[in-house]
Amino acid sequence: MEKIFTAHKNCRQIKTAHRAAFLVDGDAYFRAVHGAMCRARQSIMIVGWDLHSGLRLIREGESGEYPQTLGKFLDYLAREREELNIYLLSWDFAMIYAMEREFFPRYKLEWFTHKRIHFLLDGEHPIGGSQHQKIVVIDDGVAFAGGLDLSKWRWDTSEHLPENKLRVDPDGKAYPPFHDVQMVVDGEAAFALAELVRQRWQRACRESPPEVDPSRVDDPWPAGVTPDFTETAIAICRTMPQYKEYQEVREVESLYLDSIAAARRSIYLENQYLSSFRIGEALKERLLEEDGPEVVMVLPLQTGGWLEQHTMDVLRGRIVHILREADRYDRLRIYYPRLAVDPETTLMVHAKVMVIDDAFVRVGSSNLSNRSLGLDAECDLAIVGKEGSEAARTIASFRNRLLAEHLGTSTEEVAEAIARKDSLLEAIESLRQGDRSLIPLPEAKEDMSEQWLPESDLLDPEKPIEPEEFLDYLIPPEQQRPAYRHFLKIIATIAVVLLLAALWRWTPLAKYLDIATVTESAKWLKAHPLSPLLVPLTYSILGLVAFPVTLLIMATIIVYGPWWGAWYALLGAILSAGVMFLLGHLLGRNIVAKFSGGLVNRVNKRLAESGLLAVIAFRIIPVAPFSLINLIAGVSAISLRDFFLGTLIGMIPGIAAIAFVADQLSESLRQPDLISFTVLFAVVVVFGAALVGLRKWVEKRYLHKKQHGGS
Repeated sequence: MEKIFTAHKNCRQIKTAHRAAFLVDGDAYFRAVHGAMCRARQSIMIVGWDLHSGLRLIREGESGEYPQTLGKFLDYLAREREELNIYLLSWDFAMIYAMEREFFPRYKLEWFTHKRIHFLLDGEHPIGGSQHQKIVVIDDGVAFAGGLDLSKWRWDTSEHLPENKLRVDPDGKAYPPFHDVQMVVDGEAAFALAELVRQRWQRACRESPPEVDPSRVDDPWPAGVTPDFTETAIAICRTMPQYKEYQEVREVESLYLDSIAAARRSIYLENQYLSSFRIGEALKERLLEEDGPEVVMVLPLQTGGWLEQHTMDVLRGRIVHILREADRYDRLRIYYPRLAVDPETTLMVHAKVMVIDDAFVRVGSSNLSNRSLGLDAECDLAIVGKEGSEAARTIASFRNRLLAEHLGTSTEEVAEAIARKDSLLEAIESLRQGDRSLIPLPEAKEDMSEQWLPESDLLDPEKPIEPEEFLDYLIPPEQQRPAYRHFLKIIATIAVVLLLAALWRWTPLAKYLDIATVTESAKWLKAHPLSPLLVPLTYSILGLVAFPVTLLIMATIIVYGPWWGAWYALLGAILSAGVMFLLGHLLGRNIVAKFSGGLVNRVNKRLAESGLLAVIAFRIIPVAPFSLINLIAGVSAISLRDFFLGTLIGMIPGIAAIAFVADQLSESLRQPDLISFTVLFAVVVVFGAALVGLRKWVEKRYLHKKQHGGS
């Protein structure tokens, strides 16, 4: 392992750090980075997957004279220190992560702060890729790198209490226990990371932060952090996807594969994901060897939200199954950390850690996923120690500390068990007891919908996917010409609906759109004994011929009154929407099934999260006739639940406004005095302003989602 690093192959460079230390979990990291920033004089550079201005670095009121939240803290430092410039670079994210992000970060981290705070959203990455590095550099003299962003849902202590009043996000909401690891380095290693950050900043805006004058800075090493290593070589490895004029860099992947191949006794891994087929194959080959190394993996029981659990967890389950089948010599253990039994509480493992043979350690931002090997920008740090050296003992102690944290025991007990058993696996098994422990990851069983998921090259790509490649994956080239013919049938159907809408608008049929004519028909319906059934049925029938739904709503409310009229109008509109949706869905299913097989099933849930907002937007923003929107929704991947919920939410404001205005209009006609007309005018103005405001807000959110490729 001593000669494993090769510059420009499995690492960018190897640089010496006078001091280096592990920072386990968010509390330790946030305290350390806060302490280092307090010592900053000329430069603070932060690169992250996410930044949150409301993050509290120090909890329990221990921040002293400094503001508690990140944005105000940085603003305070910039105002107090005339030479200090602060550079903040955050990934220009995909909309599926919008709920994890801070709204208006530029306003809170740049516009609302000192002019020497410079904020950028980094969009210089291929479609589907991300800026995933997590680096902080203080005065070019101290640098932090690893798996932790300065973001919400990251802070926790190593106790990982199931309930902790301090483990809340900037909105005061509690979140589950969270585990991650960061490293801090100084010297040449820190300066090398500073160069990497400057390159990333220049790539994002074509300018580079200036270097620091070392004669005018203090030692920014955080007080209270004891170095784990002194005068040690640090390897810096990256993933950089091919993009524009930038060449691909796959140092992260190379170091993973080289270190797995070099392992002799044990491989210890902590990671959020396990979906990389290359790493899976490398581990499989080692497990098939008669004298290969033991492999211990600590993963979360489940990853983040529903989307990840039904994609990344499914891919993980497939690799776990392959590895367990290859484990003919019983040298594989895959665990998740459990913290409590009643109720069961598990630990979210977000760390990206690798320890091999008590001599090699790696901490970084890269997951065991394909995208971390070739699509996302990543940065890992690695150290190798000669067998029996102080560095090697430090590496072993670090791994034992992590195991002790997960097993609810002490570092010394873990070390004693490993020495006694002479086996990492047997030592862990001997310590697995009590509520807090490492539990074998259960075998994943895919349901029918998960079996339709494609392999990892689409859900977890290792390189940028061009639109042509995506089309070829979904529709084989030899079937694309027939597919286009089927799409033309859909377009022709939509054109017929558009034609009907035009006929109602610009031909003699328009005379039937007169409100008086429609109201007279509605009065006849009201007198009919089957009126409650006829009204929704009328909406459905007229929806088939693209009759304007707004006119129907107005007539219904005028005839039936504001309360019953609003109810009938809402019921009728939803039923009409449902009829057209099902018609479109039936048409789309029959046509698409001819050339795509399980395509609809594969992508339906993927589009579900954006579908609700889209339907609400189309109901509030009159971009197309009501019936046309319903038809298009039916042939899309929007779920029936999201369609109906979006229709309900989007229709209520307009119907309520019409009902209130109609009610006040009737009152004014019955009692035509100054007060009633004043109230009528006020009602119209208020509801008009509310609808305009709501429409603009939804339109802005919807257009923002489209511009950022929300999917």
